Amino acid sequence: MRRLFPVTYETADHAAHEAREWSLDELADAYAYPAGQDVWLRANMVSTLDGAAQHDGRSQGISNAADMRIFGTLRGLADAVLVGAETVRLEGYRPARAREAFAGRREAAGQAPAPAIAVITGSLNLDFSLPLFTSPLVPTFVVTGAGAPPDRLDAARKAGAEVLIVGEGTTVEPEGAVRALAERGLTRLLTEGGPRLLGQFVAAQVLDELCLTLSPMLTAGDAQRIAGGPSLTVPERFEMASVLEEAGFLFTRYRRS
Repeated sequence: MRRLFPVTYETADHAAHEAREWSLDELADAYAYPAGQDVWLRANMVSTLDGAAQHDGRSQGISNAADMRIFGTLRGLADAVLVGAETVRLEGYRPARAREAFAGRREAAGQAPAPAIAVITGSLNLDFSLPLFTSPLVPTFVVTGAGAPPDRLDAARKAGAEVLIVGEGTTVEPEGAVRALAERGLTRLLTEGGPRLLGQFVAAQVLDELCLTLSPMLTAGDAQRIAGGPSLTVPERFEMASVLEEAGFLFTRYRRS
């Protein structure tokens, strides 16, 4: 069991707090989706001290065991996980699995045993023979635009994916993707990036919450930030909701003001 220390944002003085073990139930309570929301989109990302969202093209090298524990908790609470096609390719995405620790909570909330994966892609440049498409516990969604290549759409459907068309050409409209999933009863949404996809959600101002792990590492180089793409004309303000610390890693949570 990893130890997490609650800290205050002002001092980050974990020495003043007694070390304690956080169970998955406690983490699930801490990261629960807010009640009374029609749809809620949160992001979960990790960044080094100098702003890198990846090392050698992947996030694993800047993460740790506690970060992965929270990663699993956030998945255990979500109806659907939204992810970009590039991240699917780079990170080797597999179907989400059912976890006994969250089974009762999910059943009580009327959720499927595991979250659906929704891949956001314009080109559909994906390997549809992968288990993510051929053998998920719940069907995988492919979210694309009206101009997607017809042969790739056919391949996605033949593999068992449910295709959602939101947007003109090969462009996926972020707001449309969120709305299309919500219309199917998937309202507790989580995006795990990558940076390009998160940047699209930020630019469209549809992101409600950011769960950001600050990794105590420096990488230099030219790695991407957690969000890429065009900038907002006016920066959008978020407010801190909570922060945890373990082994120098800060697990922060910010919500739209």
